[in-house]
Amino acid sequence: MGRPAELISAFDRLQQRRPALGFPLAVLQKYSEDQGAYLAATITYYTFFALFPLLLVMTTVLGFVLRGHEHLYSSIVDSALGQFPIIGSEIKLGRLQGNTVALVIGLAVALWAGMGVFLASQNAMNRLWGVPHARRPDFLRARARSLLLMVLLGGGMVATTVLGAIAGAGAGLGADFGVLWKIGSFALTAVVNFGLFWIGFRVLAARSVTWRQLRGGAIAAAVLYGGLQALGGYYVDHVLRGASNTYGTFALVIGLLSWIYLGAHIMLLAAEANVVAARRLWPRSFSLLLEQPATPADRAALAQRGRIEERRQDESISVDHGERPTHDD
Repeated sequence: MGRPAELISAFDRLQQRRPALGFPLAVLQKYSEDQGAYLAATITYYTFFALFPLLLVMTTVLGFVLRGHEHLYSSIVDSALGQFPIIGSEIKLGRLQGNTVALVIGLAVALWAGMGVFLASQNAMNRLWGVPHARRPDFLRARARSLLLMVLLGGGMVATTVLGAIAGAGAGLGADFGVLWKIGSFALTAVVNFGLFWIGFRVLAARSVTWRQLRGGAIAAAVLYGGLQALGGYYVDHVLRGASNTYGTFALVIGLLSWIYLGAHIMLLAAEANVVAARRLWPRSFSLLLEQPATPADRAALAQRGRIEERRQDESISVDHGERPTHDD
């Protein structure tokens, strides 16, 4: 055995003995096996597509609400929303107008597109937990469940975004009080995020899991997502502010796609950590560069992945971890 192979084997033995190293590696390995990046990309696509009808609804609602209220107009102009290209310029020029037809169309399209977000999220969670296709909700139940989740979790995400924006309002309250304001706002946002992720992890997967099994991932997701929200606010304030309408649009699109994609990764990685911890799918063999002897966690994880493809109630898939059969030509 060459020197590189010896080093890899030594590292494999080390990470299997150290939970602080072996657990995150097991999460990343299973995330790769479950094609987590593709699942996150699918959620990002549907979320980004759903934002445009929501933007239409927002501009229409603002056209109704801000009519004849100059003080509200001035506060919106100075907010992060006033920095958005296209809608920001319309707000500053006072051109927003309410339109009932646009509101109805926007709500209908937003409802349809938002359903796609939660269908993609349900599919991702079921894949991470290894739920066979035959045991997942049917066409109508999956969409009814998505509508319920859209009202519950979608409304909560809007609330946490508003709380994140409130954190920036403490800048003009003095140095000491402004810092306390931001810390308090971030803490409140993290608590609300924790509740949303905890509930989301519980109801998105079509299998029975306990609340305790989902607590650790919900805590990690809440903290990381809170930091991502703060990063998004900084991006809007320092990149989009003062940008031209053309370049600001490009910055907005790129920023939104990146922000949503990172948020999807945070949610899925936290959910994957719950799966690995609940199913005891670690330590795994470190076979990234050179295949190492399989561990019990390797066999359990691969067996779970194989059973996902069960498409009928009377179908059963088993995975054999013995020697590979030989075939004569």
